[in-house]
Amino acid sequence: MFLEKHLADVAAHVLKETLSLPEAPNALLRGTQDPKFGDYQVNGVIALAKQAGKNPRELAEPVAAALLARPEIAKAEVAGPGFVNLTLDAGWIGGMLTAMLGDARLGVDPVAKKETIVVDFSSPNIAKQMHVGHLRSTILGASLVKLLRFVGHDVIGDNHLGDWGTQFGLLIVGMREYGDEAALAGDALVELERVYKLSSKRAKEDEAFAAEARAELAKLQQGDATNRAMWEKFVATTRATLDRMYERLGVSFDEWLGESAYDARLPGVVEQLLEKGLAREDDGAICVFFNELAEKGLPVPKRLAKQKEPFIVRKKDGAFLYSTSDVATIQYRRERWNADRGVYVVGTPQSLHFEQLFALAHLLEETMRLEHVAFGSVLGKDGRPFKTRDGETFTLASLLDEAEERALQTIREKAEEGGLRIPEEEWPAAAKILGIGAVKYADLMQNRTTDYRFDWEKLISFKGNASPYLQYMYARVRSVLHKGDVAYEGFTSTVVPEEPAELALARTLLRFPDVVARAAEDSTPHVLAEHLFAVASEFSRFYTECPVLESEQRQSRLGLCVLTARQLETGLGLMGIEVIERM
Repeated sequence: MFLEKHLADVAAHVLKETLSLPEAPNALLRGTQDPKFGDYQVNGVIALAKQAGKNPRELAEPVAAALLARPEIAKAEVAGPGFVNLTLDAGWIGGMLTAMLGDARLGVDPVAKKETIVVDFSSPNIAKQMHVGHLRSTILGASLVKLLRFVGHDVIGDNHLGDWGTQFGLLIVGMREYGDEAALAGDALVELERVYKLSSKRAKEDEAFAAEARAELAKLQQGDATNRAMWEKFVATTRATLDRMYERLGVSFDEWLGESAYDARLPGVVEQLLEKGLAREDDGAICVFFNELAEKGLPVPKRLAKQKEPFIVRKKDGAFLYSTSDVATIQYRRERWNADRGVYVVGTPQSLHFEQLFALAHLLEETMRLEHVAFGSVLGKDGRPFKTRDGETFTLASLLDEAEERALQTIREKAEEGGLRIPEEEWPAAAKILGIGAVKYADLMQNRTTDYRFDWEKLISFKGNASPYLQYMYARVRSVLHKGDVAYEGFTSTVVPEEPAELALARTLLRFPDVVARAAEDSTPHVLAEHLFAVASEFSRFYTECPVLESEQRQSRLGLCVLTARQLETGLGLMGIEVIERM
């Protein structure tokens, strides 16, 4: 059961009945900022009083009395100008947690309306190493796939590779000019990236070289066997490297449909836009002018209605752009999967592109719900773009290497201090889990819309809001259960929270279903991270103040321990982070 929805419905019903309203109003239920004011606050009385021209406190008093009669509520007190502060009943909380213990889904009900959702994420380019710029899309996208599936949607994770376009003409001529077969046999992707950089630089300075690259690209697009074989080699080489990187990250995809998969559809997209009067020729190119469409009375977003710059779908030389490919991709996803929703996990700098793309798709009568899940950049501690000591952009591989090395050093130091019980032979495996998990959590704990500063010291820490701390708290709970010879799987008990620390932990645990639902619906894994940190923090206080194994309330408190461990394990799992059972 979703706690906050249930309480909001209860409060709305009480408002309707108590105030003799024709229908249930919005109760405006909010969590309180300070526990001394209770757990939740009903704010809807104030608005209703204003509408009726009455004193809100006078209306709030009978509402509070009616709410107090509900089994969920222990206290209902009028405060301020007419707020009603609610404190949940301990017995009711215990009953809810008892039910949660017996539920494999920890109280998370499947969504009422299941959707087919395509999540487009990661999407690196062929012949280039993954760098730190791919980190957020990959980690965030993978977590959203898990969250959306957990709440009951059918989800297709698609890695929309940049495997077509002008860079391949440059690579084909570049391999002839600069290619090193020995280097290609060693680390092919590093060599391909080196060749591409040299070719790209030369094409800007040498028009003859640039023209040769364009000619080779045209041959590729026309099906030339030699160029096709080279292109296939570039793709296969990159795929092999990407597969290893994704395996290391614990990330998988249902589809790898790159831009090349839609190449045959592109002329049809342009023709469709021309036929419908949504695009026109301009200086040899085919363009969409949203300001002109707005002047025709077509539904165009306000910002685009003022935009004179074109959305180009075919260049004057006949080449298509990724804008054209993106339109074709939307149409394909509708045809193949009958998708209800398309989610694009791409950085904020692409916001205008997606606004244009979605507007154009809807003008083509696309009914799929399209969302740009935008995110900020990864910065260094100095607030500047995150670079290596040499000033180069971090490759993702080197970043993960350093994360594992730092995690191993932290484990070694903690073991020497006597703070960890991981056997030495397990250190490398534990370092991998802790290091990779730390990188993921450091990203996902941030509000995705903001930039964040990458801080190694905070990232791999057993204190504060960091993945190693949460993993340590999970292992600590499992240790308690092990000492008590308590089965983790299938454990049941009646939960009866009484002490303040018990109640604080119990109230926090009760919010898990709401948190997961919100994180999935709003594409905000950081709210899940905040919840897990709150659970770990409240458990630490509970464990300090409330004996477990030697207590008369042993079974009830063990129930709180098991729920804590299960929420940490499940929540971290939804973020793509493994747990370690002993530390």
